[in-house]
Amino acid sequence: MTTEMTTADHDHSDLSWLGTTLTVWAHPDDETYLGGGLSSILSDQGVRVVCVTATRGEAGAPLSDVQTRMTLAKVRAQESTDAMEILGVREHVWLDYPDGACATVDPANAIASLVDILQRVRPQTIVTFGPEGHTGHPDHRAVSRWVDEAVLRSSLAPRILHVVVTEAQLAVDPELNDDFGVFDEGRPRVCKPEDLALQIELSEAVLQRKVDALVRHRSQTEGLIDAVGLDRLAAWVAVESFAAPASQGSSR
Repeated sequence: MTTEMTTADHDHSDLSWLGTTLTVWAHPDDETYLGGGLSSILSDQGVRVVCVTATRGEAGAPLSDVQTRMTLAKVRAQESTDAMEILGVREHVWLDYPDGACATVDPANAIASLVDILQRVRPQTIVTFGPEGHTGHPDHRAVSRWVDEAVLRSSLAPRILHVVVTEAQLAVDPELNDDFGVFDEGRPRVCKPEDLALQIELSEAVLQRKVDALVRHRSQTEGLIDAVGLDRLAAWVAVESFAAPASQGSSR
């Protein structure tokens, strides 16, 4: 693996040091919530960004029937396309695994698909979930395992960055986290600022694009936006933090 650099080593106005970046997520909207600002900045700077999404998010309406899930999958796929257009992400790959069941599918097929993508894209950086899945969701955790194994099986040695948070981020709006059950299934990895590989405080313009992209994920965000408003949502997602895998750095 490449040796990870600290935030002090880089000018955050220029993220081209990340090189071609592959982001790997479980559900439509993960790419926007967790890395929308990063993808937007990289795209603006002419850096190639390729997004992989494992499922089409058909389980986003709990207790829905088969037909509703099929419809929702189409809706969420279009929402994701619309959001990524706003973020400037022009390359997207669906793995088409069942939403909510990534942990139960044969990992060999998913890993092989990711190895193929890695060999074609040849990223210098991969951005994805850590092993805890950020929110503990089983799909998130499965995707993290697939990425780790795919990198081991490929001929490449990309930098891996996991989405993390700091205590300051958790303190921005803990009531929102609690009221909407964000971390009901598990807590994210919390890092000290000095242990981050990269932290981005989104500029007003980039933050607006991220919020606009979240609005496009209407099937999932409409209720949240109606409840808290766009200003509170923006404050909640205004900082993005990334760290090397825990085995390569310190965290708490």
